[in-house]
Amino acid sequence: MDERGRLRLDAVARYLQDVAIDDVEETGWGAPEHLWVIRHVRIDVVAPFLEDGEVELLTWCSGMASLAAGRRWSLAGNRDGRIEVDSVWIHLGPDARPARLDGFSVYAEATAGRRVSTRLELPDPPPDGCRAPWPLRSTDIDTLGHLNNAAYWQAVEQRLLRSGPDPRRPFRALLDYRHPIDLDDHVELVEFGVDGCLGLAFVTKDLVNAVARLDPLPQQG
Repeated sequence: MDERGRLRLDAVARYLQDVAIDDVEETGWGAPEHLWVIRHVRIDVVAPFLEDGEVELLTWCSGMASLAAGRRWSLAGNRDGRIEVDSVWIHLGPDARPARLDGFSVYAEATAGRRVSTRLELPDPPPDGCRAPWPLRSTDIDTLGHLNNAAYWQAVEQRLLRSGPDPRRPFRALLDYRHPIDLDDHVELVEFGVDGCLGLAFVTKDLVNAVARLDPLPQQG
């Protein structure tokens, strides 16, 4: 939690990863035979976790494509916190190359025939965006040698939520993962406005590796 007791986005992301790993290991779609690389995630903080001491997570497959699948999560707190998450993951074989989802019937029923797209949703940052270095830590790196998915949300917490929408009110957080970031990469964060909202790009050299955006959500009532 942050200093005011709000459940942070990077902590939410680690909950999501842990539950997803448990799920694919139980169904036989986990490592090392099957690897999953996240492409896009949408986190809707419908009711921020402010006084909750416990969280219950529910996950299911929300859609399929030939080389990708969608995963949904619902998070419910014991003091009325609620977060809804949708995401798209690219399926890789043990050689870390994209592989078709053959025999995915254990998840097919939950999809109800829905299809997912790996298309990127967020635009590139403008060339005149405000840039600042973002040092990486060895503890941010995963077993594939790349920046862990949840670590990106640390930058969102630090940069966007400081000057973006009030995190103690409903908001939406989007993140496109484009290219992996390695420990020895020199990363810059680029802040910019997009469609009246606040954006953040993760840039190495001239490559845009990831883009995040925060949007306010209507207050539930």
